[in-house]
Amino acid sequence: MNTDPSAAQKKLIADWQTLNRIFIRPEDDVSRQALVKYMEQILFGLHDFLQQHVGITEAVSLKNLAERFKETRIGRHPEKKLADVISQLVNEIAPHAVNVASPYFIGHMTSAIPYFMVHLKTITAALNQNMVKIETSKVVSIVEKQVIAKLHRLIYGMDEAFYREHVQSPSTSLGCFTEDGTLANITALWVARNRLMPPDGDFNGCEVEGLAAGLKAYGIDRCMVLVSRLGHYSLRKAAGVLGIGNRNIVAVDVDRHNRMDLKALAKTMAELQATQGRTRIMALVGIAGTTETGSVDPLPELADICARHDLFFHVDAAWGGPTLMSEKYGHYLRGIEYADSVTIDGHKQLYMPMGCGMVYFKDPHVLDHIAYHARYIARPGSVDLGIKSIAGSREANSLVLASALQIMGSRGYALLIEHGIKTAQAFADAIRQRALFELVSPPQLNILTYRVCPPPFRDRLKSAGPAQRRALNACLNMMNRNIQVLQREAGNSFVSRTTLYENNSEEDPLVVLRAVIMNPMTTSTILNRILDEQEAIYRQNLHPEADP
Repeated sequence: MNTDPSAAQKKLIADWQTLNRIFIRPEDDVSRQALVKYMEQILFGLHDFLQQHVGITEAVSLKNLAERFKETRIGRHPEKKLADVISQLVNEIAPHAVNVASPYFIGHMTSAIPYFMVHLKTITAALNQNMVKIETSKVVSIVEKQVIAKLHRLIYGMDEAFYREHVQSPSTSLGCFTEDGTLANITALWVARNRLMPPDGDFNGCEVEGLAAGLKAYGIDRCMVLVSRLGHYSLRKAAGVLGIGNRNIVAVDVDRHNRMDLKALAKTMAELQATQGRTRIMALVGIAGTTETGSVDPLPELADICARHDLFFHVDAAWGGPTLMSEKYGHYLRGIEYADSVTIDGHKQLYMPMGCGMVYFKDPHVLDHIAYHARYIARPGSVDLGIKSIAGSREANSLVLASALQIMGSRGYALLIEHGIKTAQAFADAIRQRALFELVSPPQLNILTYRVCPPPFRDRLKSAGPAQRRALNACLNMMNRNIQVLQREAGNSFVSRTTLYENNSEEDPLVVLRAVIMNPMTTSTILNRILDEQEAIYRQNLHPEADP
């Protein structure tokens, strides 16, 4: 028997016979067995598989990992069989990925997914439908319009006649799928920009003639978007892409609950009105679940302001939107029904695999502002979904969501959301009860921030003047950075960190620990263990230098 490994490598030749074989089935029984072995674990024991093969974090530097992946030549012939590639993915790649499904991973808006999502994603990948055109998706495009209508109804609650008219209408659109919340927000502001400078007389509209021509035609020097200072950075990206400039995303101060401050908003708007119309507000953005604190802006009041001033009202509910399915907490999003557009991310609290964003519009005709056609697809009068979407070719994430809604029901999703909010509240109580910690932003939904603030610091802060307060907070900022890094590198659990600003002043930064509670397996016991670990890190590494 030939045991020379090079002999096996020589058999890996790229020819039609080999290509035909691997294109339609595993190369051999060994590959089939490897595939079945791991896929059976993934399909029927996903979370056990992740716990066994993926650490929460791994104490291997990115620099060391990068050294392993510097080869830049594509092999002329196959380098490995499927069995070897699967083994490499499981044994070499997975251990250095991040187990976002761990109940101890509470640092970001990426969490566990239900095991059946992998099944749905697998079937969707196998069907390989392209949602840009009816000819490459057929019934799946129809399913997509239906699921868009279901979410639209959750947000806006129009009557039955409205949805019967528009659910499958080829001439109207209630929203569209994108790859993420960033593209959803870009789509919403794209519509807002074109709505502000539509065709008029000899002017063919901003979309046709360009931003400079639009500004000139409407006598505008500057277009602005108003959002709280906790607005997602995707809005600045949108401003760059749409040509209005990201400095024109104007951050409005927040109140003590981290919601847009209505007095600060009124002041900002009054200052803009003093420009005698040369500065125009393109859109006002409310947030339903800020990324950093989970807070919800005063949506009814913002909607009223937009109605009085004829402003486009967009709500970024990428995080908090699914809270509408909870009878207990859905009222937190009261006022969202007045929004002109709403962003929701499927891969956040709809617990879908990564890569699913959505944007919904109250007016079924408003997406006409961004309609595009081509001779070979998206022809005028067709039902191709790519006509009114920033994306071209894309996969059928809508099929996954449609199936998940049938499996979970709104009450199933509500139970997950309610668990997250209730557990976050319990976590906040646990933080309050420990002398070492200070709760910075209590949870409205299921995100909270806190920091390590030893009693000596807390006592000094109570009577400190501005300069001394900044010096004390600078020490605390360094302390919290170190604790977060050391806990992450230990690999047992993960809490993220961010920077908030005391009294809305960028001269007064507060580095805080940020917890996102969305994994249904995360319990108060686990959260207390995470606090125990942070206390231990403080005692072992920082306590000798901690006193102010």
